[in-house]
Amino acid sequence: MATAIQKITLSSARDIPFNKLVLSQSNVRRVKAGVSIEELAESIARRGLIQSLHVRPVLDADGAETGMFEVPAGGRRYRALELLAKQKRLVKTAPVPCVVGDANSDILTDEVSLVENIERAPLHPLDQFRAFLGLRDKGMTEEAIAAAFFVGVNVVKQRLRLASVSPALQEIYANDGMTLEQLMAFTVSSDHARQEQVWDTIKDGWQKEPYHIRRMLTETAVRASDRRAAFVGVEAYEAAGGIVLRDLFQSDDGGWLQDPTLLDRLVAEKLKVAADEIAGEGWKWVEAALSFPYGHEHGLRELVGTTVDLTEEERATREALREEYDRLEAEYAEADELPDEIDARLGEIEQALDAFEQRPAIYDPADIAIAGVFVSIDTDGSLLVDRGYVRPEDEPRAETEDEDAIEVDGDTNHPATLAVQRAVVTVGGQAAEPDDDEEDSIKPLPERLVIELTAHRTLALRNAVAEHPDVAMTMLLHKLVSDTFRHTAPTGCLEARVNHIFFSAQSEELKDSTPAREVAERHERWGDHVPDDDQALWDWLSLLDPGTRLDLLAHCVSFGVNALFERPNPYSGSGVSQHGLDVRLAQADRLARATGLDMVTAGWKPTVGNYLGRVTKPRILEAVREGAGERAAQLIDHLKKGDMAKEAERLLADTGWLPEPLRLVVQDDPAADGDGDEALPAFLDEEEEPSDDEDEAPHAIAAE
Repeated sequence: MATAIQKITLSSARDIPFNKLVLSQSNVRRVKAGVSIEELAESIARRGLIQSLHVRPVLDADGAETGMFEVPAGGRRYRALELLAKQKRLVKTAPVPCVVGDANSDILTDEVSLVENIERAPLHPLDQFRAFLGLRDKGMTEEAIAAAFFVGVNVVKQRLRLASVSPALQEIYANDGMTLEQLMAFTVSSDHARQEQVWDTIKDGWQKEPYHIRRMLTETAVRASDRRAAFVGVEAYEAAGGIVLRDLFQSDDGGWLQDPTLLDRLVAEKLKVAADEIAGEGWKWVEAALSFPYGHEHGLRELVGTTVDLTEEERATREALREEYDRLEAEYAEADELPDEIDARLGEIEQALDAFEQRPAIYDPADIAIAGVFVSIDTDGSLLVDRGYVRPEDEPRAETEDEDAIEVDGDTNHPATLAVQRAVVTVGGQAAEPDDDEEDSIKPLPERLVIELTAHRTLALRNAVAEHPDVAMTMLLHKLVSDTFRHTAPTGCLEARVNHIFFSAQSEELKDSTPAREVAERHERWGDHVPDDDQALWDWLSLLDPGTRLDLLAHCVSFGVNALFERPNPYSGSGVSQHGLDVRLAQADRLARATGLDMVTAGWKPTVGNYLGRVTKPRILEAVREGAGERAAQLIDHLKKGDMAKEAERLLADTGWLPEPLRLVVQDDPAADGDGDEALPAFLDEEEEPSDDEDEAPHAIAAE
């Protein structure tokens, strides 16, 4: 016989005056940290009591009901009602919806209180995001939503931004297919198709960190901290119709500018305006560009202007600023951390004092008429104006015109009798990168890349030679002794000279490298002392002590160092022969060993721009395998070339790995280091033109 299922009976519900309710001593919620009664009270005042209280009758000693009810479940709601009653916003006899339990139940009130708190299921974050979106769609502003739920407006913006992610990705998040942090990362782009494309790319890979997602979504955008954005101004970019996407979940340095083409156009236009204004000063030419390569002013004569003296008022202002700076420094010398306003004020004073030091120079009008100006953008986005350079062809002539103009994109106007230049505004100009070669064979290095790498090495060698006067002296003596005893054709009385070597190809970062900076600083220090007059120069050199003379000799000799690779030309007298290239590179290795040059110490690191993005995938994997190990190479061998290059840059950052053209060739046999007939380095020891064979040697150089 089937047993009848016992039916349960639910507790009855009724309204009980608030003054008949007391908080039960069995209520398990005792810790008040993080519990905001005030916000709950405001919510009840706005929306009413959404959830009833659970109460039980209070019995006297004889077991009879006293008319009072204790509240074991709903303590926060009770305290919020109590607060409203104290504020006179709720009458003490106001009826409160309650579920009345059995006073004689076998279930302890402690159990009821505990289960009421632990069985509640929190709302899934995605439901909250969508709820906020629904409220906004129905007319509530972001500020109104924030006020209604007692959160900041930025929190509401964050929730709404999360709700704007691709619905497909939201469903993946809802099914625990991605983390909340990953979902947040996708908000840096509003392109649902791109969001889904990125997820499809990384979902089966090992690298799904939020920063990697952000990087992939913003790889075609420009950071607001970029010097181009700082130069134009984000406000001007937005006024021109540009879109700035900001990350609401972490610091983004102002966000990302989504239209690089528009930004570059605005940069070119603003540079053109600045160049036009400077041309109005009377200069013969103004050359404007985003940046100029290392050595762009070589071969030009630099004018020496007269610095404008400070007025009495400016001197008084400068002294007052110095006194204020010293006073503030002394006042807060013992403070662990400067107050924000003091720190800001010290920064303002430093900028003002620096402005006094950077005084404008006055040039002779006759010099201005034959000289020109370089206009570019500094690293902080400010306009960088370098005045006063005379080209060899513009040295003083009998007749000149007072006209000036600016060269734009290589177009030159020729008014009357004088060639007038127009400012050149060049943004970019990067050579085409090698295709994403999916073949497994290691292709030779592109010729331009080898030239750029050897330009890095040449500049580092110059710096090393200048720091080793003994080596520079040996190098010069080697040249002189060769001319004297090896019967080379004489070209004059002595004619021992250093030809300054300029780089036909160089990467963008070369001019900002450590050797470039040190060479430029050293040259500027010497230039401050070298007399212009020939006799004065002779007298000055005669009075120098031997150590100083050696230092100056090393500096001058260093400019003739040429470790550049270039394609040999066996068909004419121009260029370098194969034998000449062999001797050049062998001597460069010898010079590197003599100076102890280490390109890692010199500051070179493999990056996407200077190597990894310029070679094929097998070359990238070879580099990672050599620098970070086989395991690291296996981690990235499935990636597309662009992603592989970026990850390789990260993996090789601190390994000290160098490509073949930058490695120091160790010479075991000193006797082989004599006539310059040494064998070529391994990366050049191949035929000049690459073979079509897929099994070609991995270290050959490809001719472009």
